[in-house]
Amino acid sequence: MFPYLDAPKPLAFAHRGGAATGDENTAEAFERAVKLGFRYVETDVHATSDGVPVVFHDDTLTRLTGQAGRVADLRWADLATLRINGAAAIPRLDETLDAWPEIRFNIDVKADNGAAPAVEAIRRAGAADRVLLASFSDARLARLRTLAGPAVATSLGMRSVTLLRLSSLARLPLRLPPTAVAAQVPVRHAGLTVVDRRFVAHCHRLGLQVHVWTVDDPAEMERLLELGVDGIMTDDLPALRAVYESRGHWPGNGA
Repeated sequence: MFPYLDAPKPLAFAHRGGAATGDENTAEAFERAVKLGFRYVETDVHATSDGVPVVFHDDTLTRLTGQAGRVADLRWADLATLRINGAAAIPRLDETLDAWPEIRFNIDVKADNGAAPAVEAIRRAGAADRVLLASFSDARLARLRTLAGPAVATSLGMRSVTLLRLSSLARLPLRLPPTAVAAQVPVRHAGLTVVDRRFVAHCHRLGLQVHVWTVDDPAEMERLLELGVDGIMTDDLPALRAVYESRGHWPGNGA
C-alpha cells in the first residue's frame, strides 16, 4: 500500500546521512550517502521559531555548531548563517526533499512544534510517497498521522513498541494505526532485548517491517539479518554496504 517500502529487502538506511564521518544531517553527509549507493536516509526535524522545518537532531545548537541557543527559539534567518568548515550547517527540510527527489527519507520529528511544518514541507515537495514519519512520542505520531493523512507511512512510538514487544511475548494480537508500516527499534533498551526471532516473526504476522537502529558492528549486522530484520540503520555506511554486498543484498534498497 505504501510506495515508501516498495524496494527489495533488507533496506539500508544512512542514519543521519552517516554520522560516523563526523558531520550529520548536512547536505554533504546526504550526498556522500547517495554516492555510496544508499537510497534510504534517516534524518531528524525541528522547527524554528518562525515555523521553518530544519534538518537537525538536537534541541540545542551546542554539540554540532558550538553555538548557544535552542532551535525552537531561533528564526530561520539566524540558523541560515551558521557554518561548519565553511559549509551550511543546518539544511531546511523542503530544500533537502527537493535536492534528492530519488531518495526516500525516514523523518524523525523531534518536537511537537515541528509536526505541522514538517507535513507542510512534505506536501509542498510532493514527497508523500517517499517519506516515513517517525517519533519516539506516540502523541506526536498521532498528530502527524492526522496532519499527513492516510497516504504517508509511519512507524511506532515508544509506548506502541512496548506493547508490541509484550504482545510478541504473550502471542497476543495488537491493533495498529492503519499507516504504521514498521517497528523501528534498537536491539536492546534499558538492558532488555527488543529484537529477537520471536519479535521479528510477530511483527511480520502483523504486517510490520522491522528496522533496527543504530548498528555499526558488522557482526551484529550479520546476526540481525539472520533473524530476518527488514532494514538496518547505521552511522558506518561502508560497513553496512560491505555486509550487504557479502550477502548479495547490495543494492538491496531499490538503487
